[in-house]
Amino acid sequence: MTNSETTAADKAAAVAEQGAHVAPEKASSKKRATRRQGAPKGQKTAKGGKAKAAAPKKGANARKKVAKPERTKPTAKKASTPRPESKGAKILEMIGRAKGATLAEIMKATDWQAHSVRGFLSTAAKKHGLKIESTKTESGDRLYKIAG
Repeated sequence: MTNSETTAADKAAAVAEQGAHVAPEKASSKKRATRRQGAPKGQKTAKGGKAKAAAPKKGANARKKVAKPERTKPTAKKASTPRPESKGAKILEMIGRAKGATLAEIMKATDWQAHSVRGFLSTAAKKHGLKIESTKTESGDRLYKIAG
């Protein structure tokens, strides 16, 4: 045997020994959503069909249904009055006068913008069960007063 013959044979043996270069198999990940114990398994459906929940198994690991106490609906809040020192109380007092109050007067007393005053009057009527009349004066100002 010559050197060239030995080298070719050695190379072939070395390649056969190493084998093809293949990535190792991946281990399956255990990080996935798990089914609760005793929960029903989903059914497989035909193409285009909707899945139906399977009936739970009856046996040792079937969960018992516990009756939950019924919740009572919250009772309707009675009409509350705002704190006496609040701006809302000032507004209600002003519109409660016999002649009422103009939008400009309410804005000056509360340092609110017109849209804030109108928003308060809208919610105050609902919260406090008031009927608020809104009229325009001859000069074009908006006048608010409690109808009564």
